[in-house]
Amino acid sequence: MLKPSLFAAEAKDIDVSFEFFPPKTEKMEQALWSSIRKLEPLHPGMVSVTYGAGGSTRERTHATVSRILKETDLLPAAHLTCVAATKGEIDDIAREYWDMGVRHIVALRGDMPTIGQAYAPHEQGYKNAADLVTGLKKIGDFHLSVAAYPESHPDSANPAADIDNLKRKIDNGADQAITQYFFDVDMYFRFMDRVLAAGITVPIIPGIMPVTNFAQAKNFSGRCGTSIPAWLATLFEGLDDRPEIRRHVAATVAAEQCMRLYQGGVKKFHFYTLNRSELTTTICHFLGIRPEGEIS
Repeated sequence: MLKPSLFAAEAKDIDVSFEFFPPKTEKMEQALWSSIRKLEPLHPGMVSVTYGAGGSTRERTHATVSRILKETDLLPAAHLTCVAATKGEIDDIAREYWDMGVRHIVALRGDMPTIGQAYAPHEQGYKNAADLVTGLKKIGDFHLSVAAYPESHPDSANPAADIDNLKRKIDNGADQAITQYFFDVDMYFRFMDRVLAAGITVPIIPGIMPVTNFAQAKNFSGRCGTSIPAWLATLFEGLDDRPEIRRHVAATVAAEQCMRLYQGGVKKFHFYTLNRSELTTTICHFLGIRPEGEIS
């Protein structure tokens, strides 16, 4: 059962961050900027902008980050991947970001442009995210986030290998990790037990994704290795044509997930907004994070 008073009155030390993706069309750009404007008053610690598979959104990511810097008070973090680019090309992009004033990069291995295609590094490129972290630290004193996988990355041989890979990224200079989204809070804490046992002490920030469309979430989760609990599927049964109830359920589920994480000591949360503001704003309200002037 939710206890809104925990967040509304007592939890004053929570920090949130938001993720956006670069728009493909003018209509999508309008929706993105509407969301950014609505979420800006919540004063997130940072906002990240994703980088498409195979570097497919490179220019749009750059343009979005640049506009955030120029037109808002937000601190943008640019995603950067290893796929389909030489070290020189990636280094040039990183230097451009540094010259723009960007000091936070989310360093990722990245996905190939074709779904299901096995990962293969560019012959003259960075081999993986750990290698990318090393290269970026040589360019500037970036604050670097990397990815972590509570259920292990689909390409990992086993959970131990996945933790080893995370440790390499941290040892090479990453400052924190942001997890793939998950729904099983207990699994996150078991993952953290393994992380700490491996000697990893940097912040591991849980990624939270409110479920706006269960069918799409199930399909995407199958590709990225995130399990869907049976109770979650049951909650969304019969709601395909009832969007209002779906949104209420999605907000409640995500808020309770955050509550349980907070009770376990988590103070930072990263929200995958899908360029929508309503659910993220609602969940932040539960957390006691509201625009200045609102009573909390």
